[in-house]
Amino acid sequence: MMRLPPIQVFARMSLLRSPRSAPLRLITFLVSTLLIASCGVQKPAPADTHARPVAAAAPAPAPTEATYVAKALDSTTSVARKFLPQSSLMTVADLDRAIRERNGVKGNLRAGQEIIVPALEPQPVVAKPRGTPKDADIRAIYLTANTAGSLHGLQLVRRWREAGGNAVVFDIKDSDGTLSIAFDHPLAPKRRPLIANLPKYVRYLHSLDMHVIARIALFRDDHIAQNHSRLAVRSRATGEPWMENGKQVWADPSNKEVQDYNLALAKFVAASGVDEVQFDYVRFPAEGNQPDAKFAFQSDPQLRRSDVINAFLARAQRELRPSDTLLSLDVFGVMAWQRSVDLAHTGQDIAQMAKHCDVLAPMIYPSHFFGMDGHELPGDAPAHFIATSMDRFRKITAGSGVVIRPWLQAFGWKTRTYSPDYIKTQVLVAKQRGGLGFMLWNARNDYSKPFAAMPAMTADADRYFGKAGATPSQHLAEVQKLPAASRKLPALPLL
Repeated sequence: MMRLPPIQVFARMSLLRSPRSAPLRLITFLVSTLLIASCGVQKPAPADTHARPVAAAAPAPAPTEATYVAKALDSTTSVARKFLPQSSLMTVADLDRAIRERNGVKGNLRAGQEIIVPALEPQPVVAKPRGTPKDADIRAIYLTANTAGSLHGLQLVRRWREAGGNAVVFDIKDSDGTLSIAFDHPLAPKRRPLIANLPKYVRYLHSLDMHVIARIALFRDDHIAQNHSRLAVRSRATGEPWMENGKQVWADPSNKEVQDYNLALAKFVAASGVDEVQFDYVRFPAEGNQPDAKFAFQSDPQLRRSDVINAFLARAQRELRPSDTLLSLDVFGVMAWQRSVDLAHTGQDIAQMAKHCDVLAPMIYPSHFFGMDGHELPGDAPAHFIATSMDRFRKITAGSGVVIRPWLQAFGWKTRTYSPDYIKTQVLVAKQRGGLGFMLWNARNDYSKPFAAMPAMTADADRYFGKAGATPSQHLAEVQKLPAASRKLPALPLL
């Protein structure tokens, strides 16, 4: 039966209730129905999307739009999530809003409803590294994958740029093995990517004039250790996957399949336009029952852990070089001391590693120097530990040409004096001791103290940023300007 708009139905019912004779009423009703139907074809009434069980066909999409027919349980949010990788918009919330506005949708979608998805762009998006020199003055914050792919993360990046920052480090692969991007590989975990379109994300960061650093945690990989246990470190005692302090978290760094996977991921990320690939956990496990740990490389008694690490890095540097992407390495701050026990466990021979990267990124968080140099609370002696670490790293890497860009502490763990001044102290001392740029680490991405510190540092940029050129006497003058709690500083060595 033809469904008529309400006003036409009302007219029909009025005719049926007329006091005229039955034959006349019948003739009048039939003629009226034909006239109304004819008028409906010439001048269709506006569609009532709430009243109709199936929506009218959507208008033809523009070249940057697509038509989509809703399925059962679809919502504008789920449609936005589906199309976000193809959209020029950056977040699900933005595309959700655009879909609703384009289609005049206020409520839920219905199965079979046809809608227009706007704000799409041709794929694939192409982004390229900007060819940043390794000695650029980089000022970065770290973002988890959850933060980086969110509206909050985009706002945080914009705010950091406005504050005087110029770079961001974000997770591609974290130490649990999860990926933030879609990557087709047998060893890659299957999950919805938090960064839906990596080249688009890189392009957005470049539009803010940001240096883009993609962090890949290499060999500590819960996913591989637990789901591909043949690639895990093995226990000599049991033959089963080896545990570090009761946790099955380490892939074998010397297993070629593990190395191939990580290098394939690094090359994929470099091809997506990032300016720098940063390797973290570029080492062997340092804790747990070390004599019980069995690795593939030990079939050759002449090889050491450091040989494995250096060979992998030489290969990575060689294969990444054509992409014009920088390679940086995160290393333990304590490795500046190059104690034989640390070297034997981690395989991080700093002097050799410096030959296979552009940037060395020592993690010199003062609070992590447990029991060293007589400090009960090392976190409250930032100037001492930043200076001592930087001095040692400069000496070990002398002549290699590597840039030392440290990770600095942006959290208050076991640190009573954590404050904006604490951030300023670390940045200043790192610069004066030969660092070039810095990266700030906070696992929760809480950068309230750095944001509070940045106005003073940007107002005195020559003091805090760029290359150091201070003589020892100028350096001592700088130390006197530091907060009193941070002034304890070893003598500046003349390297």
